[in-house]
Amino acid sequence: MNARLKKTIEYILLLVLVAVLLYFAFRGVKWNDFVEGLRNCRWGWIIATIALQWFITWLRGNRWRIQLESIRTGQRPVTRRETYDAYAICYLSNIAFPRSGEVVRCGLIGETRKVSFEGALGTVVIERTWDLLCMLLAVVPLLFIGRFRDFLVEKMFLPAAGSMQVGWFWIVLIAVVLLVGLVFLLRAYRERIRRSKAGAAFLKFFKGLGDGIKAAFRMDRKWAFFGYTLLIWTGYWLTSLWTIRAFPAADGLTGLDALFLMVVGSLGWVVPVQGGFGAYHFIVSMTLVPIYGFDKSTGLIFATLSHESQIVQMLLCGLVSLVSWAIYRRKLKTKTIQ
Repeated sequence: MNARLKKTIEYILLLVLVAVLLYFAFRGVKWNDFVEGLRNCRWGWIIATIALQWFITWLRGNRWRIQLESIRTGQRPVTRRETYDAYAICYLSNIAFPRSGEVVRCGLIGETRKVSFEGALGTVVIERTWDLLCMLLAVVPLLFIGRFRDFLVEKMFLPAAGSMQVGWFWIVLIAVVLLVGLVFLLRAYRERIRRSKAGAAFLKFFKGLGDGIKAAFRMDRKWAFFGYTLLIWTGYWLTSLWTIRAFPAADGLTGLDALFLMVVGSLGWVVPVQGGFGAYHFIVSMTLVPIYGFDKSTGLIFATLSHESQIVQMLLCGLVSLVSWAIYRRKLKTKTIQ
């Protein structure tokens, strides 16, 4: 099976998964009520959330730029335009091909020859680790509220722990043993591996990845990095809160409810389907029903508002950045020729 056919089959299977999730999410919905609910929304707040999501993308690009500057190899600095466009195109790529965005943005930055692809990928590892830590910190205050704690423990933590049976233990153990064995072989036969073209490329990739991870810990502007991180996650919380403000049925919900919905909604983006379609709607709507007593149609209206506002922002900014990057690439080639 050639690579193109394999990719096509994988893409079709993902689309089927999206269709199945959307079917289960919207099954039994009263469409008249659904359309009427959308008409009654406060669309000014939705426009505000789209603008805020654009600002978050800009903040993410600036935060990443701080990391990239620590591994820059060229004379010219990495610009804000480069990191913003790369991030916007990353989100656009994720809509089409799940989990492809991180590779795409590192590849784009690699084109500038200011940073290696492997080094950029190493900074992404650190960046995502910090984001995971921020998500875990966001969960902490929710554990002190009974209804949130019960839902998180019974619907999320316990099922996850239940899936970690003995089989998972052996899988993790084998993976660790293989990783240790791989490191040992690389150290023992480094020179022999380096003499082959494939081996040299393999070593170069992992060395660059390691250098990117190590360099990310030596950032010159660490406090700026942490400041951007705080602003980014405050922005995510405000996005959730403003979506609540746009939804008349959610009047009375507080900032703590917005934090809870932000945490739950993030799970919908974790599922590896195009743009979170189906998974986000299913998870968020199924949370609103038991926690807030919404009927299924009302829950889906909220999930649709929240998700589609993010998708609109990703599409608009991503398409603009594609044009911007094409213009930039042409200028880059012209400078290279000169």
